Amino acid sequence: MKPLEGITVMEFSTMITASFAAMMMAEQGARVIKVEPIDVGDPMRYIGTNKAGIAALFANCNRGKRSIRVNIKEESGQALIHEMIPQVDIFIHNFRPGVMDKLNLGSNKLRNINPNLIYTAISGFGKEGPLGRAPAYDPIIQAHAGLTATQGEGEESAFFRTLICDKITAYTACQAVTCALYFREKSGEGQHIDLSMLDAGLFFIFPDGFQNHTLLDDDVMPEPLLIDLLYELTLTKDGAVTISAGNQDMMMRSLIAIGMEPLLADERFNSFEKLVANLDEFKALVSVAYLEYTTDEVIERLKKADVPCARCLSKDEVLEQDQVVANDTVEVIDHPLMGKMRVVKSPARFGGERLSPSRPSPDHGEHTREVLAEFLVPEDRIDQLAEHGVVS
Repeated sequence: MKPLEGITVMEFSTMITASFAAMMMAEQGARVIKVEPIDVGDPMRYIGTNKAGIAALFANCNRGKRSIRVNIKEESGQALIHEMIPQVDIFIHNFRPGVMDKLNLGSNKLRNINPNLIYTAISGFGKEGPLGRAPAYDPIIQAHAGLTATQGEGEESAFFRTLICDKITAYTACQAVTCALYFREKSGEGQHIDLSMLDAGLFFIFPDGFQNHTLLDDDVMPEPLLIDLLYELTLTKDGAVTISAGNQDMMMRSLIAIGMEPLLADERFNSFEKLVANLDEFKALVSVAYLEYTTDEVIERLKKADVPCARCLSKDEVLEQDQVVANDTVEVIDHPLMGKMRVVKSPARFGGERLSPSRPSPDHGEHTREVLAEFLVPEDRIDQLAEHGVVS
């Protein structure tokens, strides 16, 4: 039995945040109903590498769900959702503040219908403030939340080349929802949850990225940050490695491994404090030494010296590495429309067991009739709603 079996999630989402959050809940056993616009559906369906009109990005964020098409701009479509809400545990969306209220699907309305409902509203910047209704995409939030500044200041600023704030927000939403489920179990009360991408992104990056903006007294002693010491590539004769020699003992062993132990006696570097003070000069000397070795030679020498290190793997190498195979992390499934596709399993193990991937991502409106029948909507009424363009 999966942990969230018996829980029903209704998702209204475009793009990543709410979709990815609901997908994780589906992987953990929840019944997830993705309610899509009746015309084109979630625009994520059409972005990037695709087959049969379904993008890999959509498939990765939406497996385990069933899709229904409902025109929620029509009163009869809104009424249909109201009719379903008593059987829903979690309602999650990522529309701008105020949108769902205008569609008669706001928190107060739905929680009056079902007081046990956990209503989760994800926004870009929050409900209030000058950016409350501003459009939000991952790069915009990276810039506002300090992720670009953490990579480098000014002209050195850079993006994480992944939808990191979208996915951080999704993980945060999952944690908040399951916390609310636990609260409901104890109190019998539902919950309204507000969550902004800006807050989730800043909360995520703050512990290490904002160390120099944490302690505010005048007697604070600034020291080099671990992130400034570890996150660099070291070039070799035929490639590059990453080395995490995060303390003096590891640094000493790494120097011995490449024949640079004389630096240990050098007045500029013979203590960790001096080494840090002359770090640029130290790095220049050591980088030349690494260029004398191939990547394989460096890895062998450093591992023998028990210094944490790794070659930077290609994406093909990542998927083929022995550790990923040993962890049973990746599986190939058959999608009825997209054919064979690779999926990464949910990372958490429950009772020592890996959760198996749930059903493949749905086609647009694939399950409208099936889901409405489960919610006891009579067949003739479904026909009538379809005839009037309310469902499809």
